[in-house]
Order: sequence, then C-alpha cells, then structure tokens
Amino acid sequence: MNPLRPPSQVRVIKHYIQRIALLPSTMISSASVRTGVKFALWTSLVFVAFALLVSLPRGVSERQDVHTIQQQLHNLEERISQLEKQTAQTGVKTYMKTKFLSIKDRKRILVTGGAGFVGSHLVDALMLQGHEVTVADNFFTGRKSNVEHWVGHENFEMINHDVVDPLRIEVDQIYHLASPASPPHYMYNPIKTIKTNTQGTLNLLGLAKRVRARFLMASTSEVYGDPDVHPQVESYWGNVNPIGPRACYDEGKRVAETMCYAYQKQAKVEVRVARIFNTYGPRMHMNDGRVVSNFIMQALTGDPLTIYGKGQQTRSFQYVSDLVDGLIRLMNGNYSGPVNVGNPEERTILDFAKEIQHLAGGSSPPPIVLKPAAEDDPRRRKPDISLAGRVLGWKPKVSFQSGIQQTIDYFRRELKRQLADTSQS
Repeated sequence: MNPLRPPSQVRVIKHYIQRIALLPSTMISSASVRTGVKFALWTSLVFVAFALLVSLPRGVSERQDVHTIQQQLHNLEERISQLEKQTAQTGVKTYMKTKFLSIKDRKRILVTGGAGFVGSHLVDALMLQGHEVTVADNFFTGRKSNVEHWVGHENFEMINHDVVDPLRIEVDQIYHLASPASPPHYMYNPIKTIKTNTQGTLNLLGLAKRVRARFLMASTSEVYGDPDVHPQVESYWGNVNPIGPRACYDEGKRVAETMCYAYQKQAKVEVRVARIFNTYGPRMHMNDGRVVSNFIMQALTGDPLTIYGKGQQTRSFQYVSDLVDGLIRLMNGNYSGPVNVGNPEERTILDFAKEIQHLAGGSSPPPIVLKPAAEDDPRRRKPDISLAGRVLGWKPKVSFQSGIQQTIDYFRRELKRQLADTSQS
C-alpha cells in the first residue's frame, strides 16, 4: 500500500490548483479571443504543472515538495502574465461589419476550396451578407492567410478537409470550388485533379441530396476546349482533347457537370453550374503559372515577360468581385442550366503583356520574349454572356484598368512582404 502524502502537503497542492483554476478568467476574455494559440499554450502549461504536482517523488521532504510546487507555479504565472501583456498591446481582434440576418433569412453555407483565390473572396461576400459560412479546404493551393481575418467570428468555421473524402455537415447551400485551377497546379498531379472533380463532386452532390441543399458547381470555360465557335455560348459542346495534358482538368469538369444534371434528374437536387472564364485579382498565387500572375511578377522583378507562341491567342479577363457577384446571383436565382460567367472584353496575349509591361515595368520595362507554344493552348477565348444578362441580370462592372491596377498593387505589397520576411530570417 502506497503511503499517502502528508495532509499539509495535500492542502498546499489544492490551494495552488485553485489558484490555477482562477487564472483562465482573464485569458478567456482576452488572449483566447485574440487567438486560440495562446490559450492552447496556457492549457499545456497547466497540464505540465499539474503533472509535476501529482508525480513528485515520495522520498523528498514536505518542505522540498512545497518549494518545488511554489517554484513551478511562479514560473507558470510569469509566463501567463507575459501573454496577457502581449494581448493588452495588440488588442481584441476586430472584424469587418457583417449584416444581421434573422434565423429564417440566415443560411448555413459550405464553400469548398474556400481558402483559395476565388473562394476566399466569395467567403468575404457571404460573411458580410450575414450568413454562417463553413470553409472546407485541404490547402493544396488555398492559403489560411486568405481567410484568417474571419477566424474566431461566430459565423465562420474552417475545416481542413479533402473533398475526395465524404463530409457530413448540415448546410443549406454548397458552393463547390475545390479544385486546382491553374495549369501547373492541376498538371502537377493529374490523377488527384481528376479525383477532386469526380469523386469530390460525387461526395458533395451526395451531401446536397441528404440535407436538401442547393448545389453550385464552379465549372470552367475549359469545357469548351480549343473552341470552333466564337464567342462561346452555353449550347456549344466544345472541342476538347480527352488525352492531352489539360484533359485531367477539362474532362474532370465536364464529368462533374454531367454528375450535377444526373443528380438533378434522378434525385431532384437543385443544381447550378457556372462556367467561369479567366479571372484575376488580389490573393492570386504569385507563382501559380497563370498568365496574369506570370506577367505581373515578371514585370515587377524585372524579368522578361514570357509568351508561349506568337501571342495572338486571345483571352477575356474578369475581375474577381464581378465573378463573386455572378456566383451569388446564380446560386440564389431560378435558372438551373449552365451559365457563362466572364468578361467579354477580348484581348490578345501580346497586347495584354504590353499593358502589364507599361503598368508594372517601371521606368525600364523588361522585354517580351516569345517561346514555343504550349500543347492544347486554346487559340481564342471569349464568353457570350447574354444568357447571364437575361436570367441573372448580371454583367461585369469593374474595368480592366481598375482591376489590373489593384492586382498589381497587391502583388507589389506581397513581394515587399516576402522580401522583408527573407531579410529578417
């Protein structure tokens, strides 16, 4: 039978445990609101201290025992005081003002890929409207920094989750944006890209069926492939190479659209399909391989602007806020067929490079260099958005000059921040 601790020692231990129990009141109202990291540190320190209290060697004297307890608790209290001082200096986290919605008007919304470029802007818009938003992202291309300004808000939740695995959650609407979208990213692991757009979409359509949620699929203009019809209308079936390097993404999205309408027909799921054309804006990956980010980064760093081919291929660029507006209108509208969401203002890649060269290249803009054309690169890309105008009352509002300048400014700030971080490390 193990000997019990002396009664006086037990009283001392109880006394200090009670003192520890009183400490969280200030931490909960300050530091843990600011971030869960500090509170987690406090919790771990308490567990360490408690372990020391209950596992002291039986052979030491009571005086040594009490002295050890006092020393450990003193160190613990000092560290907690330091955290509280840091919290007082930084202040309590504040959020952008969100609209208040009643229970009947407030929706529970799941955004897959919500930490990505487009997804994070969509999350901002939905949060500001007053809805409850859950982000599910595996952070392959998404970044926590894109949505960190909402972390801790009562209407926001973030889940580290890969949509290839089933997700069980109660929601009213699902925006399915999860998929790498730039060629280098989706070509990096083509099988994973296919699984995300097929198995991932199947999982989420199953979720929509079970909880009776409306489902919006973020499809792409890539379903048109290298089009023979110009501009591209929703009734055009496309011209896609099913075994080319881009097929993992192009055909993955085409199958995802097929799944949507199969679930609509067979299981009565309310589906919406947005065919998204080239989009740009803040929070784009600086090195994602897309033409906008490539040209801006090359111009800001003084590297030659690289064009693959002769630069006569065309693209139509829309600013991200216009896209978000179109997605929300489509989700809440009554039209269930595919809808093009893009800006019909068409320009050649060469002309686009010259504009970026002028806007971001400084006093000595870098040269433009032509390289061999990429395989299966579409020759022309321009949406016909007359359907979006009729059924959604939507059209792009942000001019190219305004949007591209905001994007350049964002890239310039990010570049400076990266340089500052590098110099400090």
